[in-house]
Amino acid sequence: MSMQNQDQRRNEESVDRRSFLKSGSLAGLGALAAASMLGCEGRTHGKKEAPEKLFSSAPLQKVRMAFVGVGLQGTSHVRNFLKIENVEIAALCDIKADRVAAAQKLVVDAGRPEPRGYSRGETDFIRLCEEEDIDLVFTATPWEWHVPVCVAAMKNGKHAATEVPAAVTIEECWELVETAEKYQKHCVMMENCCYDRQELLILNLVRKGMLGEIINAEAGYLHDLRPVKFNNEYEAVWRTPHSIRRDGNLYPTHGLGPVAQCMNINRGDQFDYLVSISSVSRGLNLYSESRFGSDDPRARQKYALGDINTSLIRTMGGKLITLIHDTSSPRPYTRINRVQGTKGIAEKWPHRVYIEGKSNPHQWDAMETYFPEHEHPLWKALEDQSKGAGHGGMDYIECYRLIHCLLHGQPMDMDVYDAAAWSCVSELSERSVAKRGRPMEFPDFTRGRWKTWPALDIVTL
Repeated sequence: MSMQNQDQRRNEESVDRRSFLKSGSLAGLGALAAASMLGCEGRTHGKKEAPEKLFSSAPLQKVRMAFVGVGLQGTSHVRNFLKIENVEIAALCDIKADRVAAAQKLVVDAGRPEPRGYSRGETDFIRLCEEEDIDLVFTATPWEWHVPVCVAAMKNGKHAATEVPAAVTIEECWELVETAEKYQKHCVMMENCCYDRQELLILNLVRKGMLGEIINAEAGYLHDLRPVKFNNEYEAVWRTPHSIRRDGNLYPTHGLGPVAQCMNINRGDQFDYLVSISSVSRGLNLYSESRFGSDDPRARQKYALGDINTSLIRTMGGKLITLIHDTSSPRPYTRINRVQGTKGIAEKWPHRVYIEGKSNPHQWDAMETYFPEHEHPLWKALEDQSKGAGHGGMDYIECYRLIHCLLHGQPMDMDVYDAAAWSCVSELSERSVAKRGRPMEFPDFTRGRWKTWPALDIVTL
């Protein structure tokens, strides 16, 4: 057997093993016990040192890329990258051939060469990674496929970018980190909320010192997903099973990412431990009963996911983060996003700021009054280009920054260590919930480098 065929067989066996683990071993307490057996205890996992400096790759003149998963979000990102200069979309992969064809048409209609299509089943992304001469693989697949796609990309000499969360388990987080280090490739979690206008403004206020030392933050993902979980297509196919078998904060990064950047997590501070508790599960059963009838299997299904999960995170520097997950309740959307410092506080939902000595005592300022002087330069530069893009334009900005860093050989705004630290909250919260709120230590994916790596700058173009 040739070396290439041996590598392909190992890749396929790894994917098959991981797929089996996803479907069977995350079913409850058994999964949590299994996670401990897989070496999730301990901060450093016994691994070698992380790089002394933040990783950057050689500058590229053009970024040739491929997409794995071109459903709703994947197709939206195809549109974003078609608007960015020096990008070539060379290949598209999805388990449904009609989705590949539709995305190919988008590219051709934009006046670009037709990308090659891959749709020979769930693992055809491996063939793509082996055959295509490209620089970057972007995955917008169901959660359990994020790590297999990213690992296949990096092992075949490609940078990797993934939708959120980057991983489901701590073992997967370590696999991303170790693979990125071994093959010297970027592995970026595309956390779009770090590029929202209000979150960027708050980060700018923090970097200017206007809020003082940041000591507390509140964040979360509070989104009524009941209709999404029962629409029998797209996310319902994979998101709902997670609600059936898992209890914890299943989707932590939208709220956590922006406040983690404000607190310099992995770059001067680090998550230390968390405690997590969940409410009872009511919302999905009540919704199913009212919509489908009390005898419908969806109404009788037992859902492990508590309607509301609250996790408290303490950092090595003594900072506190309250993180909430709620996707089963009737409510308007919010990520909360509140950042408290020794000199003031800023928050989104509602958008307001209070700075001691600047604001009227005990009165909030409207956040809009801060934009003229303190607008983040990245938003200011890209606002016009991002209009019409997903989620108010922040999807375009995150894509632009990914390409900009690759073209200029710069470290990423969010690297593989951020992807791991933010994503591992899922398993840590599950384990804490299962143990009645017992504290759970965070792994140190940086192996101590968080003490010396520089804080994220206020990046510009």
